[in-house]
Amino acid sequence: MKKRNKKLIQGLVALAAGLVLAVVAASAIGSADISFVDSARILLSRIPLLDTMIQMDEIKPTHEAILLKIRLPRIFLAALVGSALSVSGVAYQGIFKNPMADPFVLGISSGAALGATLVIVTGFNAGVAGLSSVSVGAFTGAILAAYIVYNVGRVGNRTPVVTLLLAGIAVNYLLSSMISLIMSLNRDEMEHIIFWTMGSFATANWMQILVAAVPITIGTGYLLMYSRDLNALAIGEESAKGVGVDTEKVKKSILVVASIVTAAAVSVSGIIGFVGLVIPHVVRIISGPDHRTLLPFSILGGAMFLVISDTLARTLIMPGELPIGIITSVFGAPYFLYLLYRNKTRSSVR
Repeated sequence: MKKRNKKLIQGLVALAAGLVLAVVAASAIGSADISFVDSARILLSRIPLLDTMIQMDEIKPTHEAILLKIRLPRIFLAALVGSALSVSGVAYQGIFKNPMADPFVLGISSGAALGATLVIVTGFNAGVAGLSSVSVGAFTGAILAAYIVYNVGRVGNRTPVVTLLLAGIAVNYLLSSMISLIMSLNRDEMEHIIFWTMGSFATANWMQILVAAVPITIGTGYLLMYSRDLNALAIGEESAKGVGVDTEKVKKSILVVASIVTAAAVSVSGIIGFVGLVIPHVVRIISGPDHRTLLPFSILGGAMFLVISDTLARTLIMPGELPIGIITSVFGAPYFLYLLYRNKTRSSVR
């Protein structure tokens, strides 16, 4: 047991170190030539107690401004969204006991896309607390979609996971068709809508990070508190009830919190697929299925994955930029096919 705990701690430290390295490397990469060492010095100079120990005389003011006002907000927002989507993916897979479940299983992506699309085509401009009107529309749409799916899928006081999944699929199709109709009637805004639905951190700023971090951080902490209950649900609802878990209350709480975390992430990034599907499976290889370790590992893994993906998105075709959803799909789609193949193989063996 001690040996396993030691390996888990080592894995957690390695992931944390990898995330820090990814952040520093990403901050050094771009059209402006800033060295890795200079990026590290600028970052360290913003940390209390270390700031007096860092020599900044040789750092160009323009490089410091580029790093602190353009690159770092984008990198930090990517890390925040990556951790949110990943931890939500773990929660959904635990609740639905389905390895194919992801943060958008309840129609959240389509709801967010419809909300953003309506704001874009109407030109409505009423940002809140540093968030653009598109972000506010996306968050509202995502929450409303999750609310509709939950109430459609609920049977009395119970929330059968199969019914929820079917309701989510139906609402996804309905909202997607509405988005297609709106795009057909507003061709001038089609490019803007498509780019948003494929995800981007191009407009990231510190206020966005602050506003999104509040629900994401609180929600993530809440999900961490339910790690033991997720372990119990993983072995079956009847078994979970046998050890004193109020399964209906737990499922409802986790579904609501995971949906809010996902909605907050999507509202500032657009639709970024495969993060919540792929990262939990990759992390399980290191941490195992125990949610007490799987959740924190997924937080770090998701953050690192999206920081790397966004760096590729903004540098592969400089001075242009790719939607980050393209990059995550390039990594995620093959792994998704692998999961399908593995499940098919296991089913044939049984």
